Amino acid sequence: MNFTIIPKKNGLENVDGFFFDGKCAGFKKDEPDVGFIYSDNPCRVSAVFTTNKFMASPIKHFKRYGQNFETNFILLNSKNANAMTGEKGVEDIDEILSYIDLPLKNPIMSSTGVIGYRLDIDRFKKVIKEFDFSSKNSDAVARAIMTTDSFKKELALEVTLSDGKKFNIASIAKGAGMINPAMATMLCFVLTDSDIPKEDMDELLKEAVDESFNKISVDGDTSTNDTVMLLTSAKNPYQKEAFKEALNFILFELSQMILRDGEGANKVVAFEVKGAKSVEEAKRASKALSNSLLVKTALFGEDPNWGRIASTIGASGVECDEDTLEIYYDELLIYGKDKRELDSDTEEKAYNIMRQDSFKITCNLNIGKGSYTSYGCDLSYEYVKINAEYRT
Repeated sequence: MNFTIIPKKNGLENVDGFFFDGKCAGFKKDEPDVGFIYSDNPCRVSAVFTTNKFMASPIKHFKRYGQNFETNFILLNSKNANAMTGEKGVEDIDEILSYIDLPLKNPIMSSTGVIGYRLDIDRFKKVIKEFDFSSKNSDAVARAIMTTDSFKKELALEVTLSDGKKFNIASIAKGAGMINPAMATMLCFVLTDSDIPKEDMDELLKEAVDESFNKISVDGDTSTNDTVMLLTSAKNPYQKEAFKEALNFILFELSQMILRDGEGANKVVAFEVKGAKSVEEAKRASKALSNSLLVKTALFGEDPNWGRIASTIGASGVECDEDTLEIYYDELLIYGKDKRELDSDTEEKAYNIMRQDSFKITCNLNIGKGSYTSYGCDLSYEYVKINAEYRT
């Protein structure tokens, strides 16, 4: 390895060329709910958005700029998603951004919160006047995007290359519920001062999202506002291998934070499917497990019975056989051709594994060489029931 990566304290303030802050506009009580990210020069930007067909107004607004545009400003808010608000929702963004007393270039807005309500423009006008655009308050902007999150999600890394030159990368994120492996109900903003080319930004961000946020599931839903955005001030050197490793690390760690903060969740579980006919079949079975509400409630109840695991794999439609299937909790075999019933000793060991904050369920289909791992969490029956009623 011709580079070193070390974690840094705090968050976005470690990255050269950016300013940020968060203020309370009254959408929350005495907590930041509107924030900004500002750069002293226009930045290259890359983004990955929700797969939900009903994309929120901020995403529609972003897409109107076309390909390869640069920006120097992002306005962020919580409590109102500005989704399903029609053309007026996009027009409201332009009006709000017009009140910012800066030389803006292709400004962006990103929102999270309740769907179906237009933005309160007067509150935005008032809070914008309170912004200090020379501030570097990462804590405040990280808290401004929190909704049902119980803790802020923030990471920073310093990367030193073989010649001693350095670059920095840092991120803030939010997310706790309505998360499905097709991007989560989440916002994530990654800032770097590495002079990464736009084509590499697009390539590496998509890869990193696929290996992190697209592998997690809280309750199986995908929202209208999901956004992961990467911006660079391009003030420091770039080395592709080093940047890729740093970006992958940050997004994976943030995705695990989101799982740990899942609404109603107590534990994080890795679902490894191996020995599948193909990688695609392994992925299908693994995501079926991480997304299954039946599996999630069994995990919450710390029930070591493997029945829901096997049933979910069979229902996923992948090629499988009960005579070749093996199921492990961590390294403990709980189901196999010659071990179909749980004896009291295995059941007790499995129960102790399931009491942990995190563990792995491995399902070996013993058919081929395909493998894939996704990540999920437990959910209480009460959480599933309440949210099922709410969604209908």
